[in-house]
Amino acid sequence: MAFRADVQAVMGRDRAIEYLVTRNIPHENRPRSQRVLEKLIQKYGPVVDSYPSWHPLMTANKDPREWGRDSHTTPSHQAGYEGLDHPIYLRNAIITCPYGGQETVLKSVADLKGHPDAEITAEPLDALLYMPDAHPVVIKCEWHRDLEHDGTIPMRIASGLLLEEMAPCWRWAQVAESWENMRHYILGSPRGSKSSLFVNQETGNALKSLYTAMINSGIHGPIYADRFK
Repeated sequence: MAFRADVQAVMGRDRAIEYLVTRNIPHENRPRSQRVLEKLIQKYGPVVDSYPSWHPLMTANKDPREWGRDSHTTPSHQAGYEGLDHPIYLRNAIITCPYGGQETVLKSVADLKGHPDAEITAEPLDALLYMPDAHPVVIKCEWHRDLEHDGTIPMRIASGLLLEEMAPCWRWAQVAESWENMRHYILGSPRGSKSSLFVNQETGNALKSLYTAMINSGIHGPIYADRFK
């Protein structure tokens, strides 16, 4: 089935509402909880399953000299985040609902090393989400450059970030992974063959061409599939 960004966005929104605006929240609070959630999705969304490994939310705790090592596609303590619980991921934000208080999450975001192309901040949410005794926090990625009109990340930015994340691997890589094996890291999820909720088809084509040129140059070693030929 062909990838449909609009369909995936609607499915993700409905899934987030079902997950965070639960029946455990008092009936009179649910309309406001849903409005707060939908505003976040409208501004920072859509809902996603995982991030490109080059996204600032995944690399904000890396020293630039470490780009290319320990790549991550979902937020965790390995990417610098502490205290995340019951998270929902948006294209440019993370909503988390810890029970034990917000301080651990807020401090971990404040302690991130930072990113040259975006500001990563966190703030408490004044709404009931997930459970009445949870303490919701939103972690926001505010880009320093303009995004595309549809909210996707422009070709110039995505290409530069991909190069910063992937090119340094030449120093230690023994084999190069094929585009098919790396789409998860390069496009995020959900995704199609060359586009996702992070990048449109034109940008996805450019990323594929850029990555293919890198691995065909041999800087990462022989392509994995070619080792057995």
